[in-house]
Amino acid sequence: MKKVEAPTLEEAYEKAATQLACSITDLEYEVVQYPSKGILGFLKKKAIIVATCKSSAKEKVEVKVKIKKEDISPLISEEESVASEILTTVKEEVLKEESDSIDIPQVNREKDAVLDSFFESKSDESEEEVEKENIVYDELALMIEDQLKELLSHSCFEIDVVEVDVRDDTALIFIDGDDAALLIGKEGYRYNALSYMLFNWLHTKYELFIKLEIAEFLTSQQEMIRNYIKPVIENVEKHGRGKTRSLDGILVQIALEQLREAFPNKYVAVKTGREGNKFVVINEFNNKNHA
Repeated sequence: MKKVEAPTLEEAYEKAATQLACSITDLEYEVVQYPSKGILGFLKKKAIIVATCKSSAKEKVEVKVKIKKEDISPLISEEESVASEILTTVKEEVLKEESDSIDIPQVNREKDAVLDSFFESKSDESEEEVEKENIVYDELALMIEDQLKELLSHSCFEIDVVEVDVRDDTALIFIDGDDAALLIGKEGYRYNALSYMLFNWLHTKYELFIKLEIAEFLTSQQEMIRNYIKPVIENVEKHGRGKTRSLDGILVQIALEQLREAFPNKYVAVKTGREGNKFVVINEFNNKNHA
């Protein structure tokens, strides 16, 4: 039995097959730990498997059952085959086990107990790692929150509420204050600019997506788009396809999310027109579920 660690499961299988001198198809294995990229370089996990070779395990059992102490002969010379040398090694192991008065079933039970405890400890570690992952998220949220407060302190806007929560690879950012409306800007142009800036920063540095809420701007925009796409949804239900008008900034992303929720079995995507305007289309193009 071999315990093997590698960056990926495929590499672990290949490594185990090499160490056990058999093909991957002859492996019997248990996956102890699946690989994970981790977060910001922390909590990165390797693939861990415990493997045996079907053919070698079977041969070893057969040899232990058939071979007795009186069958062992010292006549094997250095010129004999590799197979004979392997057989000699196995016989010596059998003799050692007999001399120590250890019966095979007891050995198997002890090995099973060790293997069971090994898996139990890994399970406990997995739960601990989940807790550590949550701690990393919380610490990252506090760090982003402090940096964002520092950034806004140098602006001309009166902003007294900055809250950040990080969950599922997304930074949820809430900003409010006396000048929240000014930070949003006419038709949300400052909101869009701040969203792009925060996304470029957090996605590049921490590989995070963002959801930015200033006062209740995002909520109001979501409600506005929900009312706007009602006739679009009706048209798609009637004709099987449709599209929105040109949308700016965050509106096109909100429309995309809501239309994908409304039509999970259709192709819903953002398209760009000749003049650079963006809109959402809904149809059966590239839809695998479409017959």
